[in-house]
Amino acid sequence: MSVPESVDRVLLTAAVVVILIAGAGLLSRIWRGPSMLDRAISLDVCAALIIAGLGAKSAFARDPFYFPIMLVLAFLGFTGSVGIARFIAARDRPTPRRGADGTGSSDGRQGDAR
Repeated sequence: MSVPESVDRVLLTAAVVVILIAGAGLLSRIWRGPSMLDRAISLDVCAALIIAGLGAKSAFARDPFYFPIMLVLAFLGFTGSVGIARFIAARDRPTPRRGADGTGSSDGRQGDAR
C-alpha cells in the first residue's frame, strides 16, 4: 500500500469515528429534548449523518453506488425540515385580537380579505 492510500485510509477512519461520536451525541439530544424543535433538528442532523456515513462507505469501497441514495436522502431531509418548520411556524403564530367592533383588528379597521 502506498503512502497516499494509507493516508486516505487513516483520514477515512477518522471521519467514521467522528461520525459515530456525532451520532452518539445526536441520540442523546433526541432522547433528552427538551423541546420538540430540538428533537426535530436532531432528526434532520441524523439524516445528514447517515448521508455522511454513506459517503464514507462509498469512499472506502471506491464505489459510486451510494450516490443516488445519498441524493434521495438529502432531498427527504430537506423536505422534512421545511415541513417541520412550517408546522412549528403555524403552531407558534399568534392569534389575532378581536377589536371593539367585533372585527379581527384592534384599531377598528376591516382586515384585508384573503
